[in-house]
Amino acid sequence: MKIRQFEREDLRSLIGIQNKTPQSAHWGEADYIRLAADPGGIILIAELETMTPPKVMGFVAFMRLIDEAELLNLAVDPEHGHQGIGKALLEEGRKRLLQAGTRQVFLEVRQSNKLAQGLYYSAGFGLHSMRKDYYRDPPEDAYVLSLQL
Repeated sequence: MKIRQFEREDLRSLIGIQNKTPQSAHWGEADYIRLAADPGGIILIAELETMTPPKVMGFVAFMRLIDEAELLNLAVDPEHGHQGIGKALLEEGRKRLLQAGTRQVFLEVRQSNKLAQGLYYSAGFGLHSMRKDYYRDPPEDAYVLSLQL
């Protein structure tokens, strides 16, 4: 597996993965293009390089502002779940954010999304606070998690 910076050609794969993962944020192509063009935007791709062409297996998106960042979206193709892809994406994101001067990372996660919470806690995130009625479709509270770098 290789983790690399997002390229515009990855859009179709990203949208396909997010459509297979109902718990991930569902963005449009323009959202990813805007984030990739923003100086604080970071989108990383996990790909299986042994396939020709390489297959995108997952992605993570961050937005950095001064010394803080927010993890905006993370999704792994369900066909490649439980293989450490999400953890590898988080670790590479952490390294890149730290190199850019980031000191703390935040994210929101549905209270019912125990799988994602397990991933985030195993990567060192801790509970920061809660946001009532943060999500819609269906309505649900969110945990705000943070990671000190």
